[in-house]
Amino acid sequence: MKKILFVSNSFGVDSTRYFYGVSRAVGKKVKVATLYIGGCSLYRHYRNMLSGEKAYAYYINGMESGLMVSLKEALLSDEWDVIVTQQCSPDSGNLDSYFPFLPELAAFFRQCAPKAELHIQRTWSFAEGCPRFGKTDFETREEMIPAVREAYRKAAEAVSADGIIPAMDVMNKLYDAVGDATYRDGFHASFGLGRYALACLWLRYFFGKSPSGNTFRDFDVEVTEDEVLLAQRIVDEVMECNG
Repeated sequence: MKKILFVSNSFGVDSTRYFYGVSRAVGKKVKVATLYIGGCSLYRHYRNMLSGEKAYAYYINGMESGLMVSLKEALLSDEWDVIVTQQCSPDSGNLDSYFPFLPELAAFFRQCAPKAELHIQRTWSFAEGCPRFGKTDFETREEMIPAVREAYRKAAEAVSADGIIPAMDVMNKLYDAVGDATYRDGFHASFGLGRYALACLWLRYFFGKSPSGNTFRDFDVEVTEDEVLLAQRIVDEVMECNG
C-alpha cells in the first residue's frame, strides 16, 4: 500500500476526492490523507508548524473524517511514503511567497517522516475573467501560467523535491477543451470532470498507470462518458510530455 499525506487546502481536496476510487479500480492500494484549511498558504502551514495548533480538517481517501489535527500529529500518525504540498493559488506565481516557508516545512516533513518522498503539486490558473485574479499580480491566464510554472520549478529545486505533479498542465488542457466547465466557480475544480481529471493524473503520476479504461464511475455529479474519455486522454498526453 502506498501512503500519501497531502499538506494542502481546497485544491488538495479537489485533487484527492476520487484518487482512492480510481486507484482501487485498477487494484492499487492507497491511503491518501489530505490536510485541509481553505485557502491555506505555505506561510500559514509554517505558522501552524510552529504553533502545533489542531487547525486542519483531516480527509481520508477523499472523505472528510470529522477530525481536526495538527501538522505534527498528521506527520507522525503513519509511516508515509510520500508527502505532497503546494502553494495557495493566489500566491502561486509569486516566488518570494515560497520562502523561507517551503524550505522550513520541507525540513520539518523530513524530520518527522524521514523515509517519505517530497512532491510538490503545481497548482492551476483560473478561468479567464475570474474575479480571483484580483488576489494575484496577474490579470489574465496568459500572464499567470508561465509565472506559476517558473515559481514552482525554482521552489521545487530549492527543496530538492522528488517531483512536481503537473496539475496545472492537466487543468490548462481541460480548459482549452471545455472552457468554464473545468471549474465550479472559476478556480476550484468542477465536482465531476475537474476532480476526476486530477484523480487520473495522480493515478498516472504515482502508480505509472494510464487512466485509459479505468472503470471508476462513482462521481458526486454526472460525468458523461465523453468527458471521462477526454480526461483520461488529457492526462496521458500531459504525462507523456512531462516524462
